[in-house]
Amino acid sequence: MTGERNLDALLKHMKPELWPGIFVFCTIPITESLPVSINPLMTFREQEGTTLVIPRDEAKAAGLAYAFASRLITLTVHSALDAVGFLAAITAQLAAAGISVNAVSAFHHDHLLVPVDRADEAMDVLREISGNAA
Repeated sequence: MTGERNLDALLKHMKPELWPGIFVFCTIPITESLPVSINPLMTFREQEGTTLVIPRDEAKAAGLAYAFASRLITLTVHSALDAVGFLAAITAQLAAAGISVNAVSAFHHDHLLVPVDRADEAMDVLREISGNAA
C-alpha cells in the first residue's frame, strides 16, 4: 500500500489517536544489551548510546534513569515516507501553541510524543488542523 503524499489530504484525513500510558526516553551505553524486561516502543543508536522510548513503568522497574515523561499520539493517516511538509505543518501548529514535541516517522504512520500535561491540548490542536475539532 502506497502512502499519501498530498499535504492537504494528509492534514484532512489525519485522525490523531492518544495512546494510554506514559512513555519516557532512556539511554544505555551502545555496548550494553537491552534489559530482558524492556520492550521498547522505539530504539535508536547514536554515538553516545542507544536511546529507548519505553513505558515509564518499565523504566522504573529496570532501574533506568529517564527523561521527558510524555504521551504518544499516532497520526492515523498512512503518510508516504517521502511526503513533504506533513510533520512541518503539524509541529509548527504545536509550536505556536507552546507544546514541545518529539516526532517519529515509522513505515505506516507518524507519531508524536508530547508532554504528559499538554497531551489533551495537543489533541485539540491536531483535531483543529484536520477540521475534526470536538
